[in-house]
Amino acid sequence: METLSPSITPCVSLPYSNNSSVHVRSHGLSSLLLRNSRSPANLSLISSSRSSLTRASAVEHSKTSPSIDLSDPNWKTKYEREFEERFSIPHITDVFPDAEAIRSTFCLKMRSPTEDFVGGYPSDEEWHGYINNNDRVLLKVISYSSPTSAGAECIDSDCSWVEQWIHRAGPREKIYFRPEQVKAAIITCGGLCPGLNDVIRHIVITLEIYGVKNIVGIPFGYKGFSDKDLTEMPLSRKVVQNIHLSGGSLLGVSRGGPSVSEIVDSMEERGINMLFVLGGNGTHAGANAIHNECRKRKMKVAVVGVPKTIDNDILHMDKTFGFDTAVEEAQRAINSAYIEAHSAYHGVGIVKLMGRNSGFIAMQASLASGQVDICLIPEVPFNIHGPNGVLKHLKYLIETKGSAVICVAEGAGQNLLEKTNAKDASGNTVLGDFGVHIQQETKKYFKEVSMPVDVKYIDPTYMIRAVRANASDGILCTVLGQNAVHGAFAGYSGITVGIINTHYAYLPIPEVIAYPKSVDPNSRMWHRCLTSTGQPDFI
Repeated sequence: METLSPSITPCVSLPYSNNSSVHVRSHGLSSLLLRNSRSPANLSLISSSRSSLTRASAVEHSKTSPSIDLSDPNWKTKYEREFEERFSIPHITDVFPDAEAIRSTFCLKMRSPTEDFVGGYPSDEEWHGYINNNDRVLLKVISYSSPTSAGAECIDSDCSWVEQWIHRAGPREKIYFRPEQVKAAIITCGGLCPGLNDVIRHIVITLEIYGVKNIVGIPFGYKGFSDKDLTEMPLSRKVVQNIHLSGGSLLGVSRGGPSVSEIVDSMEERGINMLFVLGGNGTHAGANAIHNECRKRKMKVAVVGVPKTIDNDILHMDKTFGFDTAVEEAQRAINSAYIEAHSAYHGVGIVKLMGRNSGFIAMQASLASGQVDICLIPEVPFNIHGPNGVLKHLKYLIETKGSAVICVAEGAGQNLLEKTNAKDASGNTVLGDFGVHIQQETKKYFKEVSMPVDVKYIDPTYMIRAVRANASDGILCTVLGQNAVHGAFAGYSGITVGIINTHYAYLPIPEVIAYPKSVDPNSRMWHRCLTSTGQPDFI
């Protein structure tokens, strides 16, 4: 549930040579402004400056990304080249050109590590399960024929097809760390999310298969690097064997933390040369700053992120872990609201779900349940009052159906509430409680029109966050944890791992934290939700 700031409309104008322009949805195709800002910063400053980082990402195209001359017959080639440069992933050899590459110790013929590698490293020369460094995954898979197609993301007015390739994740045949020299650390930051323990478990298991014996957990996020009362937790397969059977995080979570310099000082002191960071946009911004500071100090360290946001608001990725579980658990709350409303005279059930800047959970939970009459999300503006307002439609539903269910994302309707300047520990603006607001406005409105209603309000946020991952998320967490370790041993740093078009890939961190992913109001998924609820536009 970490975010940088309220959603920014991801739209950029690319000039034609004739001074006309075409609007395209960028979806984070350029983060050069973030990438060029490599100076280490205080993590607290990272948190508090998320809004400015996001605002910068909205204008970065005009500042740092070269304009595309669509009249140039070679513009596609130039675009693809620039895209490839942006999505190149940092490697140990960028700083240490002479870094030694050895045959991988990831051996599936012998799944338990050898004792001190007596007789040399295990190898599986005949195994064809390695990923070639030149393997790529296609970022976009739909070829739109018109900019007016639902959800169209076009570069020019003809929606020309341009290939956009990113790095495939998985084990490499050559690795850049000797397992006996590795001290790996894992941290979990931000809020709770289903699947944290699953990811921790498989990072540890995969590290042990490579032969790593020195694995620790840093307690309570970045804070664990500076708080002298918090000691690192030794981890092994025996320790993590059953932790996925429970929700929460074995290591604990927290927001904020010490400066990047202090964190890297602590890493040097502890001898940590692999750091696995589980968190959202803000946590990844911190991980990228740590990666840059390690490079500045010429430290051979791999920093790898695993995106954790229950809101599903990380750019480019199909989904993030915990999201499927959240949608599934939200069904319980929606069903309870439906039963309460349906069993009462003029009953109204209101459910508030997570989603600071993006309404993915509310949208998909509404679509899955089939019991929601009105779904309100941050990306789609609406009015509560007036002839086309939410309450007018709610009155119609009560008169025709006898009851109604409303599902709202926590970030919806913030423009209708009194703004506060308060910030949480991660630097996020403290949102007004729109769920309570619409509950109060509903009671007030129906009292004014002399129509009795029975309003029930349900907020299951903390119940959803604390559950264990379901089967779908369990598989996702398993593969993410494994691929995080594969990426670190392959020598990559400053990267994150995610699922893209059903395949797993590595992406440079700046490209996924430019701004939060949001629901496209012209997407087919939102149209499907509207078809299910039957709601009109509330404008």
